[in-house]
Amino acid sequence: MSSVSQELKDTSVASSKWLDAHYDPVANLYTFSSCIALSDLHGDGENKLVVGDLGTGVCHMKLKVYRGTGLLSESTLLDLPTGLVSFLMDLHEPRTPAIAVASGPFIYVYKNLRPYFKFTLPSLEVNPLEQDVWSQAREDMIDPMTLKEMLEGLRDKAEIPLSVRSLRFLMLEPQEMESFVHLYKEQPIRRQTVITCIGTLKKNMADEDAVSCLVIGTENGDVYILDPEAFTILYKMSLPSTATLMDVTGQFDVEFRITVACRNGNIYILRRDSPKPKYCIELSSHPVGLVRMGKNVVVGCTDETLHGYTQKGKKLWTAYLPAPVTTMALMDLPTRGFQAVLVGLANCEVHMYRDKNLISTIKTPDVVTSICFGRYGREDGTLIMTTKGGGLIVKILKRTAVFDDRDSAPGPPIAQSIRLNVPKKTKLYVDQTLRERENAVAMHRAFQMDLSRLRLAAARAYVKALESSLAPMSASLTEPLKMNAVVQGLGPSFKLTLNIQNTAASRPVMNLAISFLYDESLYSMRTAFFKIPLLVPGLNYPIDTFVECLSDKGISDIIKVFVLREGKSAPLLTAHINMPVSEGLALN
Repeated sequence: MSSVSQELKDTSVASSKWLDAHYDPVANLYTFSSCIALSDLHGDGENKLVVGDLGTGVCHMKLKVYRGTGLLSESTLLDLPTGLVSFLMDLHEPRTPAIAVASGPFIYVYKNLRPYFKFTLPSLEVNPLEQDVWSQAREDMIDPMTLKEMLEGLRDKAEIPLSVRSLRFLMLEPQEMESFVHLYKEQPIRRQTVITCIGTLKKNMADEDAVSCLVIGTENGDVYILDPEAFTILYKMSLPSTATLMDVTGQFDVEFRITVACRNGNIYILRRDSPKPKYCIELSSHPVGLVRMGKNVVVGCTDETLHGYTQKGKKLWTAYLPAPVTTMALMDLPTRGFQAVLVGLANCEVHMYRDKNLISTIKTPDVVTSICFGRYGREDGTLIMTTKGGGLIVKILKRTAVFDDRDSAPGPPIAQSIRLNVPKKTKLYVDQTLRERENAVAMHRAFQMDLSRLRLAAARAYVKALESSLAPMSASLTEPLKMNAVVQGLGPSFKLTLNIQNTAASRPVMNLAISFLYDESLYSMRTAFFKIPLLVPGLNYPIDTFVECLSDKGISDIIKVFVLREGKSAPLLTAHINMPVSEGLALN
């Protein structure tokens, strides 16, 4: 048994598209896809792995650089990193990229793995009423309790939010307020925002080694584009909500698009010619991953779905995932002209999607929290993943690997997603539309009247069919039955034969009964209730009974037949039998 399982394992490894290059379950790397990058830091043609390690969230935040399978260097970070990018900031030789780490309100720029520059976000406008309140506290004109009441009033009504100092003061216990006021009352009030996401934008050329600008999103909904050399703000744009995910394409001097996923559950697309969003995509749930693939945007949401949109916000497709999304990244192989989206899931799998087609699945020993694909060392197709437990996984794409859409799960044909060539609106169509707008009320009334007439005609036809026994067939799809009746004799005794047939394809019908309803002053029946035997599909079952006419006045009536399910009162089938006039006299 063990030899068979080993053989199956060897077969699965041989059929895999990836080589397992390295796995370290105790690498102690806790990071996200926004804080990981591949960069040729020394200009020697060998890419290194740069990671902004979150540590424990309170301490041990570090900037780590890996070369191959070993740690090359590490630097201490003062605060939690929210994003990390590699970019070329000048044209000086040698062309070595810099590393920008976003942390709090600062961007720390490293060149040759050494601190090079620190950029600070501009301060926000401070509420003037808040400044007046703290000025009174500085002059000892109000006590701490009065200060608290005034700040609470400002927090509830002011359009400009309070500073961090005031918010911290409102959180204190009464016995701690006085010492806090004495400590901070002499210092000026500042209101500072923080960086939530970071990206890069080519300055004026689309080349891979072109100079790039930094693009940052902030907590207060602003997006800044920074000059790569002087680190001044080149352009500022505003969003309705806080940016959480960002994807940038284009050149700053020519044309660019910034796709931003915000905390309000919407995606906004910013363009060069407008300081406010050009397009808006409203999602059904909050986004947790954002990747641009060609001219389309792929979004992973918290409701375990993957959506594809055009760059103008039109929805193209939706794919349903087996587990929640943990992270997303772009897989780009320019040498093969191949692009796909890598989606890390909470069930220890990484799915690869090309459009809405699942083309490959990677099993991982732990839940993946960050994904990065690109050139690592001197190998182009390298997939680097970190896990929830702090592990590091490195896989290399086989040169013989082929990804085919036929490997995907069955779904609608590709032709279904091709846009139809809808003809232009004709003058007749425009005139008809105008007529419908002008006469909407009258047309609706005419429609309702015709609908009522149709319902009345259908009801009358149904009653007529019941009265004339034109439809002795079951209306139930679960019990398909057919019945016809034959009356034999001249009277006063008649033989009544019911032919019942099961019209189902293969399922028999059982536990049925027949009941007759008639005028007991005109007729008498030997047996007015029968149990029907099991009905085999396709066979005709005749059931006979005798009817005696009790009247000598030459009159006749209708005998009603009901086919019932045992234990239920609602009939499955109903028929009306018009009895002939008796030509003889009943014998008492």
